[in-house]
This record gives sequence, C-alpha cells and structure tokens, in this order.
Amino acid sequence: MKTLGKIIVGILVCLVLVLLVLRITGLDPKGRRPGLWLRGNVVTTPVADWSFTDKIPTIMIQTRTWYLLPHSVTIDCSTYKGQLYLSTIYRSAVEYSLGRNWNTNLLRDPHVRIKIGNQLFDRTVTLVTDPAEKAGALEAKAKKYPELKINPNMLATVFHVLD
Repeated sequence: MKTLGKIIVGILVCLVLVLLVLRITGLDPKGRRPGLWLRGNVVTTPVADWSFTDKIPTIMIQTRTWYLLPHSVTIDCSTYKGQLYLSTIYRSAVEYSLGRNWNTNLLRDPHVRIKIGNQLFDRTVTLVTDPAEKAGALEAKAKKYPELKINPNMLATVFHVLD
C-alpha cells in the first residue's frame, strides 16, 4: 500500500511540474489541437471597431473549463457593424447536441482571452439571442468565409464580444 501511495504522489508531482512549465511557457493551440494558456502582449484599451479582423482568417480564444484549466482553440471570427462575433455552425442536430467545448465553456463563464497576432484581449462575451443580430452576424461570416457555404437554416451558436 505504501508503494501505491508513493506512485500516486510521484504522478501528482510530475503533473504539477508539467502544468507549471506550461503556465510559464503557454501552450497555444495549433491547427485542430487545443491548447492551454495563451501568451502575448495584453491590450487594455477598448476597441471601437473590430473590422481590422476582416483580413485575419483565424484567431485564438482561451476559455475557462469547469476543472480550472484554460482551454484555447483556433477559431474563425467575423465583424458585424464593427463589432466582433464568434460563432459555430452545426451541420446537423446531432452535432449541435454535442456542442463545442469552447461554446460550453462560454455559456458557463463568459470571460475570454482572444489572441490576434501577438496581442491579447481580455473580454466578456454574450450569447446572441436576437434573431436579427444573429442573422447579421452569420451573414457577415458567410461573406468572410464563402467556402463554408453557410445558409440561414443551419443551426448556429453566436457570441458577441463586448468591450
């Protein structure tokens, strides 16, 4: 029994050390692989117009998980009336019911860290429930990403990034 306890303590110590190293170095997501902490230069000034992101194909977003570790992924973004929107398009109701981890995290805790280039923006998001706003944001996404072939009948979750 003492040997098992030593093994468990050893594993926990190694896990804590790995998390400390990752906290210091960060772990940006890469492609479809999620990451942990995002690193960069924090921007504290408000952004009045996010349309500069129209030329940027993807951004990184860091959310907070229920188990206290950050979860970061690479996602697309779009602007509507100068405001930044994050959205997920679901091809089927089955896919919608499974959701995305970052969407689930944002519904539970709306605080987010967005990385654009080497700049970090600590913001809050809100779920878009207004049909007109949601349609406008999805239309803007369809215009930016024509290869996605977005249509109004697709299920979608849309978040508005607040300053």
